Amino acid sequence: MLVASGVLALVVGAAFTVLFFSITDLRVAEQRARQSEEVLVAANRFERIVVDAETGTRGFAITRQESFLDPWRAAQAALPEQAARLKQLVADGPDQLVRAQRINQAIVSYFKDYSDPIIDAARIDPTAIRSVPVTEEGKQRIDAIRGEFDTLVAAEQGLEVAWQNDSEVAAQRAVVTAAGGLIGSIVLILLFTGYLTRAIVRPVRRAAAMAGRLADGDLGARLAEHSPGEIGVLERSFNTMAGSLQESRAELAASRARLVTTADQARRRIERDLHDGIQQRLVSLALELRAAEAITPAGQTELRTQLGEIADGLAGATGELREFSRGIHPAVLSEGGLRPALRALARRSAVAVELTVEVPARPPDQVEVVAYYVVSEALANAAKHADASVVRVEVRTQDAHLHVSVRDDGIGGATPAKGSGLIGLTDRVQALGGTISITSPAGEGTTVVAVLPAR
Repeated sequence: MLVASGVLALVVGAAFTVLFFSITDLRVAEQRARQSEEVLVAANRFERIVVDAETGTRGFAITRQESFLDPWRAAQAALPEQAARLKQLVADGPDQLVRAQRINQAIVSYFKDYSDPIIDAARIDPTAIRSVPVTEEGKQRIDAIRGEFDTLVAAEQGLEVAWQNDSEVAAQRAVVTAAGGLIGSIVLILLFTGYLTRAIVRPVRRAAAMAGRLADGDLGARLAEHSPGEIGVLERSFNTMAGSLQESRAELAASRARLVTTADQARRRIERDLHDGIQQRLVSLALELRAAEAITPAGQTELRTQLGEIADGLAGATGELREFSRGIHPAVLSEGGLRPALRALARRSAVAVELTVEVPARPPDQVEVVAYYVVSEALANAAKHADASVVRVEVRTQDAHLHVSVRDDGIGGATPAKGSGLIGLTDRVQALGGTISITSPAGEGTTVVAVLPAR
């Protein structure tokens, strides 16, 4: 008994020691991954400020309108804080810190050696800054700065992937160690008879069953803590381990949801910038061309024709840009909610759509976005692959959940493995804690059902 108990104590102690360090490594990896997310966000914001400053410089140099200097002044005011923030985030990485300092030096040089002199020259003599070399120098400087940003972002993404791999290795090591320690404990305890079998073997077998449930993903499994002595300690330790793993999985799920939310916010920002910036500029240019066409003398038919063709081309480009920005993130979804957004999808669908939306109150933004893309992807698949004649879309709120159902009468046979679209939908839904099922028997159409938390 002494030998068996001693060996058992060594096995269990070693297993839980490895588990402890594995969980610690897992948490460290998660913290590093979150820090990498913050670095990527800060670098993106920093780069955007520099681009805004360059746009303001060029606009003022061309038009001499003071309004173009507003983003330039805002950029100069925000740059010190953004530079400090970026260097603070990468302070524990010497290579990244050097890159951040190099970026900051390049930006300071851009303002001191190029932007400020260009603006001063534009105020004194506008013709001095209209030459191609001046414009090309500004472009080269900005391209160099953006190249530095790309290098920093690529390196940070590599670090993030490495930490995620470390996290997965730590989790696997914890599971393997728990299973190995448990099996060793069971083998030793089976050597006992009579009372030892009743007092030790059965409780450990219950622990083995719990380990199996944990390995299958049931992190809510717990042992009843009523055994005396070391067996009671084992039960409590397993419960602690399960609780720690459950907490770690919840943190990973929350991090995944944050990534999806960040991506959706980025799409909204891009759509807004396209609409408020490039699209409005194209419309303005088209109107100016139409005005020029109207005042062109009647005898200059060829010039009038050329102006008309250019204006038509700008109008076409504006339409294409509008369709592109709608695909990035539909503005109608943010402004009006699911009902008008899904109606717009139904109108644009190449397949007839029967739409039913019963959502009394708007769900959270991220839930609306996921529901929209579930319907959008399902309609796109029905039009491309299903050979369907009609698609029935139903969206309802029930039991604090948003139920999204898309059914078509096509040829069926759809599986997530055949395309990245269905895989992406699954990732989006699961990131919010929802569920998605795809039923597509051959010849009987395809049904996609997603259930999302509406609160």
